Amino acid sequence: MGNKVLAIDIETFSNVSLPSAGIYRYADDPSFEVLLFAYAFDDDEVQVVDLAQGEVIPEPVVEAIFDAKVTKSAFNAQFERVCLSKHFKTNLDPEGWHCTMVHALYLGLSGSLEQVAKAINLPQDKQKLRTGKNLIRLFSVPRKRTRTNANQLNLFKNMVSDGLFRYLPEDKPEEWERFKEYNIQDVVVERELRKRLAVHPWPEKEKALYYLDQRINDFGVKLDKDFVDKAIEIDTTYTNRLHEQFIAVTGVENPNSVAQLKDWLSRKFGFRVDSITKGSIPGLIGHAEINDIQDAIEALNLRQEISKTSVSKYAKMDEVLNSDGRARGLLQFYGANRTGRWAGRLIQVQNLPRNRMGPSELELARSVVKDGDLETLELLYSNIPDILSQLIRTSFIPSPGHRFIVSDFSAIEARVIAWYAAESWRLDVFRSHGKIYEASAAAMFDVPIESIGRDSPLRQKGKIAELALGYQGSIGALKQMGALEMGLTEEELPELVSQWRQANPNIAQFWRDAGSAAKQAITDRTIVTIPQGPSFIYEPGILFIELASGRRLSYPNPRVEPHHKFQGTKITFDGVKNNGQWGRVDTYGGKLVENIVQATARDCLTEALLKLQEAKYNIAFHVHDEVVLDMPHGVGSLDEINALLSEDLPWAPGLPLGADGFETTFYMKD
Repeated sequence: MGNKVLAIDIETFSNVSLPSAGIYRYADDPSFEVLLFAYAFDDDEVQVVDLAQGEVIPEPVVEAIFDAKVTKSAFNAQFERVCLSKHFKTNLDPEGWHCTMVHALYLGLSGSLEQVAKAINLPQDKQKLRTGKNLIRLFSVPRKRTRTNANQLNLFKNMVSDGLFRYLPEDKPEEWERFKEYNIQDVVVERELRKRLAVHPWPEKEKALYYLDQRINDFGVKLDKDFVDKAIEIDTTYTNRLHEQFIAVTGVENPNSVAQLKDWLSRKFGFRVDSITKGSIPGLIGHAEINDIQDAIEALNLRQEISKTSVSKYAKMDEVLNSDGRARGLLQFYGANRTGRWAGRLIQVQNLPRNRMGPSELELARSVVKDGDLETLELLYSNIPDILSQLIRTSFIPSPGHRFIVSDFSAIEARVIAWYAAESWRLDVFRSHGKIYEASAAAMFDVPIESIGRDSPLRQKGKIAELALGYQGSIGALKQMGALEMGLTEEELPELVSQWRQANPNIAQFWRDAGSAAKQAITDRTIVTIPQGPSFIYEPGILFIELASGRRLSYPNPRVEPHHKFQGTKITFDGVKNNGQWGRVDTYGGKLVENIVQATARDCLTEALLKLQEAKYNIAFHVHDEVVLDMPHGVGSLDEINALLSEDLPWAPGLPLGADGFETTFYMKD
């Protein structure tokens, strides 16, 4: 049965919220079931199997699902594979599955089937039926029982939990038939989309990485449920106490009501208070202090404290936890479709609060929280919300009998941009001591590096410049990175920008070359290779940037247009805007360099992930430039992993990679 393609789309039911809890927890719930199974081999007519009404998937289709030689294709194939794994009570290996969503993301398109269909101008009859979302809500999502719907039919046989019921096919037969049509139509759209995308094939290496990504998500990471539950309990107790104090001081009914607090403060101050935000509260406290309004001072301080208390990460952990104590589906392959980097999902491991405490302090605080001892926690630490925030990472723990081995690339983006731009003094730094902040300050201010200590003001300037200016950032980027908060003045910023650029002329030239090459490739519909290495390739409808690794970045529907803010022209393309909507996006030389560098750093990580897989390391998750491995005691070594991450890459001769790490019994930042 090899060389066939089986297109699949399924409709399902579960008491668990799919968007909130994720695919794995959704399918893990005892209430989960597959309702409809639509499929087609190659260009055959699409068929639908009504599992909810007793039909069964035909044996040839079942054989194809388990046959690695048959390509199973779906939009967001992870959903179909995980759900069918639950249906067949086995773990379907990701190899042999093709995800048209990831293929679309690789080509710079959206992760929404409807948006992709519109972006590539599929005929209207092949676009997602607009009634689909309503039908999904009708049959796939538990519904609240109301007086109206309870009077319409006897729902007691359909109750799924307290106050919730579900519609069955016999309750809404006409709508059920439309649901089946919708299921069929999704296969039609996905199949047509796959054919359109095939013009620009998904590289074999990226397929291998997708399979690895799926295996990482399937493996998941264990969470310390007892610790998570106690953290939520402590936070709830602490927050309730703050609410009681706030009500006692102000007399307002709802401590979370901004409107009620505004009214109370307006009466206290004798003027209208229009804004209560993180930025405005210090000024309001200052006014209260000047006028000696003690209860207002106390209320505003309590308000600040209440706003800091949040167990959203802990609550999300509790929500997504599978029945075996593991969280899965935390990584989205090609989630950042401009660079191909992974994105975080659900718990958002890419965006966890940093811990400032060392391992022994974390261990102590963690044990107190796990005991549920708020009184001792308050004796040891003055800021309870801060402690709970710092401990979020420690909720991730190794499997029983295992330990985490954590290793990350050192200053990977700074190394990659120096390598591309051939900024020799920077490469020398990374091949020797690696102190890029001190070396940058020495180059900028023409002083010996030996004169710049860790607490030197010059080192601080070098650090902020390194973090803000590498991708053509200027004064605004310095401010965004906190230059003014660290003590720099507005007057110092222009000179700081100038000094960094003068110290890094090859990087500045890289920005200019990238912008010029992109414009030339688009305008002349040609290929332009710049001295730094990347090639800018125009093919009908897409601008590609080919990286040193051979992978391509995609910019759909590129144009060179007049710039309305600055002189000259600008580059635009179709993409996801800052508001999350699909539309025209601007870019420029420095931004293209940022894409190139971050994408290349991602490719360095992927080389390491593939090597780790080959060496039989269990990858629990990874975060940008860091890998977290879940290994039995005595198996594997940190030195071996660091050496593996630091190996020379055949496609990046002379790129000085380095890695460092540690072993731990819970996840943290060392």
